Amino acid sequence: MGGMTTRTVALLAFDDMEVLDYAGPYEVFNVAGDLGGQPRPFTVLSVGLRPGPAVGRGGFTVVPDHTLDDCPPTDLVVVPGGAGTRALLFDDRLRAWLRERAGEVETMLSVCTGSLLLADAGLLERRHATTHHTAFDELAALSPTTVVERGPRFVRSGERLWTSAGVSAGIDLALHVVQELAGAPLREAVAREMEWMWRS
Repeated sequence: MGGMTTRTVALLAFDDMEVLDYAGPYEVFNVAGDLGGQPRPFTVLSVGLRPGPAVGRGGFTVVPDHTLDDCPPTDLVVVPGGAGTRALLFDDRLRAWLRERAGEVETMLSVCTGSLLLADAGLLERRHATTHHTAFDELAALSPTTVVERGPRFVRSGERLWTSAGVSAGIDLALHVVQELAGAPLREAVAREMEWMWRS
């Protein structure tokens, strides 16, 4: 792990986000930071649309570290999904932020219906993408040039862009990105620490 730089991961937090869409990748990147030696390969921060708590599904609450307006530069961005994505479609501030970040970050990931927000920002035009199985048609309608992949757990949607299927698939995608950026041994250590896909 020598010589590795620390990558900063920003997770978008918003009302009615799906809990595991947010918490799954958060756990993966945070545990990877803990296990990856010094300097930490990953640090994690949260970003909200406005000041104050973001209340996800079932009352799961995140108090974001930053807002769209003051979020520092980051190396990765994770966009979760959930019912709350629908209220954010056609939000010009979020669209502009996603477009700007997509041009700057090393990797942008969406989980579940977070792909709808990427599509709404024009980031999935003429790309392959996936989403939660109940939202395939919604994604196709929102971005007609997108090839909606209806089988894979996650899809590379451009050089820096990944989309994943629903909820728990975000953990698999985050683990895959850890492997891409920091190597297979760290990915394996994180999965073992999390007892992901544990077998008795």
